[in-house]
Amino acid sequence: MELRTLRYFVAVAEELHFGRAARRLHMSQPPLSRAIKLLETDLGTALFRRSPAGVALTGAGETLLHEARALLDHADQVRAKVTKSVLTVGVLGDHGAARIAQEFRRKHPGVEIVVRETDLTDPTCGLRAHQVDVALTRGPFDRTGLRTRVLRTDPVGAVLRADDPLAQEERITTADLDGRDWFQFPDGTDEIWRSYWNGGRPRRGPTVRAVQECVQSVLWNGSVGLAPLGHDLGDELRVVPIDDMAPSPVVVAWRDDDPLTRDFVEAATQVVWTETA
Repeated sequence: MELRTLRYFVAVAEELHFGRAARRLHMSQPPLSRAIKLLETDLGTALFRRSPAGVALTGAGETLLHEARALLDHADQVRAKVTKSVLTVGVLGDHGAARIAQEFRRKHPGVEIVVRETDLTDPTCGLRAHQVDVALTRGPFDRTGLRTRVLRTDPVGAVLRADDPLAQEERITTADLDGRDWFQFPDGTDEIWRSYWNGGRPRRGPTVRAVQECVQSVLWNGSVGLAPLGHDLGDELRVVPIDDMAPSPVVVAWRDDDPLTRDFVEAATQVVWTETA
């Protein structure tokens, strides 16, 4: 069953008259009649009861009309999404965004990619607010209503001033940091996200929204925070691995599973797998 033939069928089913359906479709009646007859032959059942007064749907025709409308509506939605010229990408951190964009453009050179950088208060990068189509971000966070794919996992450590006694240790635990001020995210921030970056328990400390605010909080106040290992934070800071913290996943997240978004997800997956192979 081709979509074009289904559109012919729906027109006849709604008009219940081949002549009116042909005029609606801007075609002559004989090819329309032949297309419907071929469809009935293909399905092995009659879709219409024909009479001099017109046509009426059979039981099979009623069933096909319901399904065909849904299928054609979905096809129209897919076509609209595939042909859209802009994809908005939310980014929290880098995560190879430039290389992912390059891989995506190989398949969709005509699509404009709009990048929306977000701060630490929204790990979904605006997905829930419908501000972006897809997000390159870091977890964990509340994934309810979202689709996600883990690209890799990164171990984390405590961000400390270089003159902090614990900065000389090879590895520590969250218990070693009890009694310290930890930088905090504002009220309303995703609770799963906030709990993780507080080491799994309530903490006190200055409120921050961006990575640079976290860095300055550690430098000026001696606050404690967490960060993925491997980030260069300068000579004044150290990131000491924490043994009892689960790794933080780098994920691509999206809401609507349209073909253009799926291609971006596949591009992100391909780039990260290639880099880690």
